[in-house]
Amino acid sequence: AAISGGRETLTVAVGERVFALLNRYPYTAGHVMVAPKAHTGDLTALDRETLAELMELGQKLVRALDRVYHPHGYNLGFNLGEAAGAGIADHLHLHIVPRFRGDTNFMTTNAAVRVVPEDLEVTWEKLTRALEGNDAGR
Repeated sequence: AAISGGRETLTVAVGERVFALLNRYPYTAGHVMVAPKAHTGDLTALDRETLAELMELGQKLVRALDRVYHPHGYNLGFNLGEAAGAGIADHLHLHIVPRFRGDTNFMTTNAAVRVVPEDLEVTWEKLTRALEGNDAGR
């Protein structure tokens, strides 16, 4: 379920051990991240319950993204460590990036700018509705 104030923080779902939020600098519309509540940058430090909940929420998000955006595929992954591009070294997160045939905007920048065809508030609204099972108004 989305938490109170979720729109301001772009949080779309919160579980017992993990939460999901939109990426403020998305590669594509719908780019969401799942992170454990525990602050760690070490994947091996997570217990089985947290790992399971992280992947279960990831699966739920993929289903919601399927209903909202109908992507042709996904990139899912972790950036662990500074050399791998981790922007927040002490808080790992799973990136879920919807992909579309012919998209040319993935991981590219032009003058440090990326154009995403949807406002983050619109993405937040669509995804939270889909997670609640109320996406009839897509």
